[in-house]
Amino acid sequence: MEVSSRHHLRSDEIDAIADALREGLGVELDADSFELVEFADEDFEVVLVDGDPLVWYPGGEPFVTVAGANRTDPSTGVVTVDAGAVSFVSDGADVMRPGITEASGGISEGDLVVVQEEAHGKTLAVGRALTDGDEMAGDSGKVVESLHHVGDELFEFSV
Repeated sequence: MEVSSRHHLRSDEIDAIADALREGLGVELDADSFELVEFADEDFEVVLVDGDPLVWYPGGEPFVTVAGANRTDPSTGVVTVDAGAVSFVSDGADVMRPGITEASGGISEGDLVVVQEEAHGKTLAVGRALTDGDEMAGDSGKVVESLHHVGDELFEFSV
């Protein structure tokens, strides 16, 4: 990932991020510094929150990264998977119905979601819901497209 530019965000841009994360995930970001990082070779941007890549823009809307979700502990927009799914999801696999133990109410098809493991509540991935949350658990089919996961380039990114 080649950084093409970095700049501090204005207060109105920070407020927009904070509002989106509060409404979509029920999280609060309390920080002193917010920097936008643009990449020459990626189609997303990252926001460094006090120097850590905690927010990104997958498709134009701000959302937490895996590190950001683990730091803020979202209360909504969460899909929980069982122990059998952990290794697959951590390696970037899409989430399948049989691995899901729970999904937050209010998830709609197309929403960004946080994928957590059930034992400790750690975030493994961020993805896009392919179905509504109340239809996620079941016997077969893909229900969350993985966009970012533990160990990928974004997870390992630092400046």
